Amino acid sequence: MKQRNNLGKTSPGPWLGGTAIGVALSAAFWMGHEYHPAVTTSETTTTTSVVGSKTPTSSNVLALAENTVADIAARVSDSVVNIDTRRSITLTSALGADPMQNFIFGPGMGMDSFVQGRPRTYEQKGTGSGVIFKSDGYILTNNHVVGNADVIEVTLFDKRKYKAKVVGKDRFTDLALLKIDGINNLPAANFGTSKPLRAGDWAIAIGSPLGFDHTVTLGIISALGRLLPAGHNETSSLGNVQLIQTDAAINPGNSGGPLLNIHGDVIGITTAIRGDAQNIGFAIPVDVAKDVAQQLLDRGSIARAYIGIYMQDLNDQIARSLHISPNTKGVLVARSAEGSPAEKAGLVQGDVIVKVDGQSVTNSKEVQAIVRKHKPGDNVEFLIARADTLAATTVKIGDYPEKDE
Repeated sequence: MKQRNNLGKTSPGPWLGGTAIGVALSAAFWMGHEYHPAVTTSETTTTTSVVGSKTPTSSNVLALAENTVADIAARVSDSVVNIDTRRSITLTSALGADPMQNFIFGPGMGMDSFVQGRPRTYEQKGTGSGVIFKSDGYILTNNHVVGNADVIEVTLFDKRKYKAKVVGKDRFTDLALLKIDGINNLPAANFGTSKPLRAGDWAIAIGSPLGFDHTVTLGIISALGRLLPAGHNETSSLGNVQLIQTDAAINPGNSGGPLLNIHGDVIGITTAIRGDAQNIGFAIPVDVAKDVAQQLLDRGSIARAYIGIYMQDLNDQIARSLHISPNTKGVLVARSAEGSPAEKAGLVQGDVIVKVDGQSVTNSKEVQAIVRKHKPGDNVEFLIARADTLAATTVKIGDYPEKDE
């Protein structure tokens, strides 16, 4: 399986993408304050503070106070919205494509011949969640929630409904920023930080799974730094975003909603589940989400370095097949994307990247890390091995391409 990176494009993999309600759900995936531990222990006494309690207890059992999660849900739910989308799709029916005719008469026994080739327009509906980013009407959600919808309707906690427009979308992080006009006093969520998170920390998810708005689920952070295979659904690409894994229950419709810590701070944006498992869900770290949202707010798009190559880590077997020394250290160019900066610079299939900007590289992630330090328009120096001959080439970095949705 080829891995997607921000230098190249997506190749097929076994982890498939899912979508919101109204779109097929058969795939494996559907796509502030300083953080403190959930329970704190006094450094000067042996008593343990219980979250939600104003007085310490002498018990050695670490526990949440009875109303902690309910209090957080009551406080934050005002900042969580339901998002409904509509999109018109025109399809051309083929012989036997009218399901009602086939149901009544059986295939070939009804009016199929009269509907063959007739274009029909269908309305595709979807639902998801979002979290209020700014009080003047800005809402953060997933890119795959809004996709290329014709109509986006946001329902607030108090059931008021507003039409929303897309300010900007980012496929790379599966994030989108929406705007409701004519409103200035929305209860914005408190966006915290994801840097100090640890596996085992409490996690609370709020969203609209299967349309059940403002559903609250509780779990823990199961793991950090998870990478999903690229292209987990048709309108997003999370191949290089290190995600938060949680066992807080997440279902289709939760996408775009907040993942909270035990203090009610947003620590992530829920985005995907493993469809063939139970309670293996993923969220985009809030530090990534805040940065992307602010860039979308400021510019409407995200500038990312792009050179456009598919890469594969080099090993002895590959080196022998390329007739280069098995001791060669580097990264194989599987191919260059058509029209990409790499293709224009002359990088071809079979080249081995030995150095980037003078730094030796041994795997594709090292190449990515160096290129990401640059911005579009910069020049990057590559040293490549081609049939045991070293050659230097300069690649002018381009903008990461946005695919049509």
